[in-house]
Amino acid sequence: MAQIDSSAKKTTPLPPTVAVVGPGAIGTTVAAALHEAGRTPMLCGRTARERLELRVGPGPEPRPEPCVEPRDADGLVVVPGPVRIDPAQTEEPVDLVFLAVKSTQVDAAAPWLAALCDTDTVVCVLQNGVEQEAAVAPHVPGCPVLPSVVWFPAQVQPGGSVWLRGEARLTVPDTPAGRVVLDALRGTRCSVDVAEDFTSVAWRKLLQNAAAGLMVLTGRRCGMFARDDISRLSLDYLRECLAVARAEGAVLGDEVPQEIVDGFRAYPADMGTSILADRAAGRPLEWDIRNGVVRRRGRAHGIPTPISDLVVPLLAAAGDGPG
Repeated sequence: MAQIDSSAKKTTPLPPTVAVVGPGAIGTTVAAALHEAGRTPMLCGRTARERLELRVGPGPEPRPEPCVEPRDADGLVVVPGPVRIDPAQTEEPVDLVFLAVKSTQVDAAAPWLAALCDTDTVVCVLQNGVEQEAAVAPHVPGCPVLPSVVWFPAQVQPGGSVWLRGEARLTVPDTPAGRVVLDALRGTRCSVDVAEDFTSVAWRKLLQNAAAGLMVLTGRRCGMFARDDISRLSLDYLRECLAVARAEGAVLGDEVPQEIVDGFRAYPADMGTSILADRAAGRPLEWDIRNGVVRRRGRAHGIPTPISDLVVPLLAAAGDGPG
């Protein structure tokens, strides 16, 4: 009888253990993508919940009955909980953490990072801005911190579900940590692009976020960009931001401001943005990492930023008060 050489056996590597910290609009989308693929993550947040719900498609109409399947014909994905609320009950570190809290909430999420991470844990930061590594790294010494760019429109609905209004896509740097995220989300509804020039991609998204800040000052959604005066103001502001981005090493063409304005004009008129939703709810605003950074980096490079000099104090007052 032939002998089996056990040393020649091939083993299939185990999938990474994953946690999502911050099951809001972005975190729920990523958690749902993983769950659909049979890789349900640990859910960590501030509010205990039995499950998460992601509704995919053109409208957020509620269903009369809860769904028990991962996805149904109406585009509902249900991610089983619970959402954990006590970091002290975490049993062991995980391989990958998706940190999906706002930049204003990083300090509050620090206990979760301490409980979930060891030196081998990859922390993928699903936040706006170009300063993600600097903000998160002090909370996870020794861990690889991976910035990302989130390209999908997801909105929390009044009942707590999340409405995904387009395709889900992330961009990450071409690094070993980036490839961990690529492998974790491979084959899911959330695609991952690996960028060699991540700086340019991140700054292009920052320009889009900066222009969206104007929505806070008007209290209006994307329909406002149909106004010619708002489009002209947005173009002037974006050209100012573009000069700063280029000084920071981003390779972006002169056409980018017009492309961003055209993109806003093409969105549904009722499409909002996270910073507008935060303003409406009276929550702290990410004005500094979306808009203030342009003025700060512009000053460091000696670049005039007259529109930022007006927009940033107004956003700061809208978010921080007093009054």
